[in-house]
Amino acid sequence: MSDNNAVQFDNAVQFEERRAEIRDRHLLPADKRPASTARGLHHTALISSDVERTVKFYQDLLGFPLTELIENRDYPGSSHFFFDIGNGNLLAFFDFPGLDVGPYQEVLGGLHHIAISVEPAKWAKLRTQLTEAGVELIEHSEVSLYFRDPDGARLELIADPLGEMYGNHVL
Repeated sequence: MSDNNAVQFDNAVQFEERRAEIRDRHLLPADKRPASTARGLHHTALISSDVERTVKFYQDLLGFPLTELIENRDYPGSSHFFFDIGNGNLLAFFDFPGLDVGPYQEVLGGLHHIAISVEPAKWAKLRTQLTEAGVELIEHSEVSLYFRDPDGARLELIADPLGEMYGNHVL
């Protein structure tokens, strides 16, 4: 084993040991967990550089209906708009004209990706539509598609039901 591989192996073992410690200390069995204080995710808000292009991507390509388009109360001239992503959940956007907002970037405390559950048949249809639209996809475990929206935000379409991840119950 090369020195680099040995270091990677040692790191992997240490990371798994740390995860096990955290699980043992904090993860309660399902029948012992208290109910959440939250009712659900009301909306997640991202930033759009072009409202119409964002609507075409999310509504026309992905099939998430636009439900509202209003002025952003915090920044006059800015739009706040919402898409229905099912199960009473919304994906929202702001545009900030004139603020010269920089490109999407993954940072600590920032967004890594948004995973949206879709029925397996719709997942397969969306994979075809995204490919035909020239969207670069990464497929994982035959149920996840990763791709970026027009502004670079990373999305995942997952064919697993809500509360499951790759066949494991996570809720």
